[in-house]
Amino acid sequence: MKIERIETLVCHARMRNWVFVKVVTDQPGLFGWGEATLEWHTRSVVAAIEDLSMLLIGEDPRRIEHLWQMAWRQHFWHGSGIVRSTAIAGIDLALWDIAGKILGVPCHQLWGGAVRDFVRLYCHLGGGSLETFYETPVDQASRYADLARQAVDEGFTAFKAMAVPPTMPLEGLQPIRAAERCVAAMRDAVGENIDIMVDCHARPSPAMGMQFARALDGFGLYFLEEPCWPECLDGLAAIREAVATPVATGERLTHLTAFRDLFSAGACSVCQPDITHCGGITEARRIAALADAWRIPLAPHNPQGPVSTAASLEFGFSQPGYIICESVHSDVPWRHDIVDEGFVVDPATRTVRPGTRPGLGIEINEDEVRRHPFEPEIPQRVFYRDGSVGDW
Repeated sequence: MKIERIETLVCHARMRNWVFVKVVTDQPGLFGWGEATLEWHTRSVVAAIEDLSMLLIGEDPRRIEHLWQMAWRQHFWHGSGIVRSTAIAGIDLALWDIAGKILGVPCHQLWGGAVRDFVRLYCHLGGGSLETFYETPVDQASRYADLARQAVDEGFTAFKAMAVPPTMPLEGLQPIRAAERCVAAMRDAVGENIDIMVDCHARPSPAMGMQFARALDGFGLYFLEEPCWPECLDGLAAIREAVATPVATGERLTHLTAFRDLFSAGACSVCQPDITHCGGITEARRIAALADAWRIPLAPHNPQGPVSTAASLEFGFSQPGYIICESVHSDVPWRHDIVDEGFVVDPATRTVRPGTRPGLGIEINEDEVRRHPFEPEIPQRVFYRDGSVGDW
């Protein structure tokens, strides 16, 4: 059995172009689906997949670890950069999809079988729409409360909000108080039985992140995500030490040794690897084992397309430390026209039980993908009030 070709199909989804990866074998009808979505870097990732194909075409798709090592280590440059690690991930997911199809079992059965009966989903406020989640001003606390109630009405027991505004490296109380009012409004709207997560999006400096963390510590957040730049391990560690709220991070890390450094610094309470960025499931399983040694739970980053979600769920059914799955459902109205999913979401509880279809359990409608060809993603630019560049 050999890999015959590796294809990419790009589907424009407004804020992101979903990059679907199709690995086709020389066996009739046997192929696998992966995803390598990286917003604002779509053309770079597609080209990186083409470069990697030179190494992998003609190889046995069942030698997944061997092929991963080739993709990561060969051609001199290691695969730790975000573009190449994303390209590797897309191919890796497709190879695991093929492996499950060969054996006729879901991927989680390949990794030891299901360790739980269901996986809980959480949503972004507004279901993941660009304008609602990313562009609702933090000074509109009542709007955050309305969106929180909407999430609960849709069955979610947990949701995430970007209730922290962009700030300069040091500012006064105004942004801190605005964040407090937002989180207070959401907590008042949904009560204490709903889990609220606040995503700082790595906007704050360590000094501002500390102030936000302390101000929000009394609201019982499920976690506070990226309260400062992920490169600032000392800052993350200091924030984690100063508050009771669990600190979540890891979505921008692309390889095992980066997570080793994160855990060793004591800078993480909840680990958020992105399966489509960290080298795929092959590397994510190593990251999960390392996290388990530190007793750090997993809540993978997953705001991308439908193959990423299917992979995150299969991964979750096999990992003891997995606690919750990020999901978006209203980023584009035709999302479910693109994919035939093997899993079923219980709308009353927003939970998913293990599927029975082989591999990742999904099929992509290629004709529907072609109805949404590549377009440049909607740019997101942030500038502070003095005109200097900020973080989105």
